[in-house]
Amino acid sequence: MSHVMLHQDILPARILDGLLTCVGRVGLAKTTLDDVAREAGCSRATLYRHFPGKQPLLLAAVARDADRVTADVVAAADATDTLADAAGAVVTTGSSALAGHRALVFVLMVEPEALLPYMSFERGDALLANAAARIAPAFARFLPADRALRLAEWLVRMSISYLCSPEENVLFDDARVRTLVEDFVLPGLTQGVHQ
Repeated sequence: MSHVMLHQDILPARILDGLLTCVGRVGLAKTTLDDVAREAGCSRATLYRHFPGKQPLLLAAVARDADRVTADVVAAADATDTLADAAGAVVTTGSSALAGHRALVFVLMVEPEALLPYMSFERGDALLANAAARIAPAFARFLPADRALRLAEWLVRMSISYLCSPEENVLFDDARVRTLVEDFVLPGLTQGVHQ
């Protein structure tokens, strides 16, 4: 593989990483495409060849990181033997990934108005549906498809609620998460289904 081909494959990832570094440092509103290009080690023109503006760049970064978190969450669930453990792994793995995402945390704390439109009304419903559809395969070996999707949505709702209340550290404690899942989430989903 030529150096030019390798460089072309790596550059979009470097640009996305540059965006997240800048947003984690100064926020979404203050991050410019010049900042991102500088962080990625490319020119603004090169950045525009890959991403024709800030919005497409943001969408690509969100999609890439959503794919990464989904893969990690499903892998964590696949490494478990019970539905309760799988649900707990989904919550703790996903919550840790989101809480450790510097750019997301900065925007949540300093610029929540940038995220609120995506978390309420129709866009909020779409966010929940998308997240649930991504996570539901983690429960396919334990539940029918409709219940796996319902469980995934409840876990996403619960996680978002707790993540928006940072004084509660319940999502990072395996035992507390398992108790929440066993007491409040699973009973309504597993009735009549063998675990």
